[in-house]
Amino acid sequence: MRAKKSLGQNFLRDPNVIERIVGALDLTKDDVVIEIGPGQGALTETLLEKAGRVVAIEFDRDLISPLRVQFHSTDNFELVNADALSIDLSLFFTEGKKLKLVANLPYNISTPILQRLIDQRHLFETIVLMFQREVVERITATPGKKERGFLSVLVEDAFETEHLFDVEPQAFVPIPKVWSGVVRLEPKSSAVSDPTSFRRLLSSSFAQKRKTIYNNLKCVFDNASAILLASDIDPTRRAETLTLDEWRKLAGTVSDMQTTPANSQKT
Repeated sequence: MRAKKSLGQNFLRDPNVIERIVGALDLTKDDVVIEIGPGQGALTETLLEKAGRVVAIEFDRDLISPLRVQFHSTDNFELVNADALSIDLSLFFTEGKKLKLVANLPYNISTPILQRLIDQRHLFETIVLMFQREVVERITATPGKKERGFLSVLVEDAFETEHLFDVEPQAFVPIPKVWSGVVRLEPKSSAVSDPTSFRRLLSSSFAQKRKTIYNNLKCVFDNASAILLASDIDPTRRAETLTLDEWRKLAGTVSDMQTTPANSQKT
């Protein structure tokens, strides 16, 4: 069960960190927990003691047989060999009882997995994730901070977010070169009516962070100036300074004004 660098694998081994992560889920024997990337099963073992059922989703085929051997006598354990970026998590949902989810995620899938969890957040009561600390800083960045970007606003719109604690490199095998961080996400309703358009708006606005929001949006909307004026947003501001309420208002204005992409107006 060696770690694969190509998959960004670093197996958590520190029992104190494991206890803190599991504790953040506030588990009972009525809970069903999805664990993405069980690895060598260190976190899984503690989850099985606390939860009613644990569904472990592992992408690496080489880890499947060892995990099955390790937990072969555990009745409340289910192992699924699948890609967490494509599997339908609603398969494990029971009507009337929301799921909990925990994962130690490599840097290269942090953004796509978060976007997927945002789309399926109605399935969950609590989500506890561990990322590289750089990703956690981006997720939790407040308006005005240089780390604030597309992902910060997207997550803020979908979750109540709490940075719980940091994890030193020595807690893993092999030892990574960076610190990690653990966050807890509590799903909430979004005031955005069109999530796809909202993501496009954010992507365009943060396209070049050194530019003002107007200079980014004018590349997409011919009436960018009017959109910002109607949203009461100073066009000289940068995207990272906007609050969530301002983003929601801007998204509503874009929708109300039925804006047309600049390129299509010139055909």
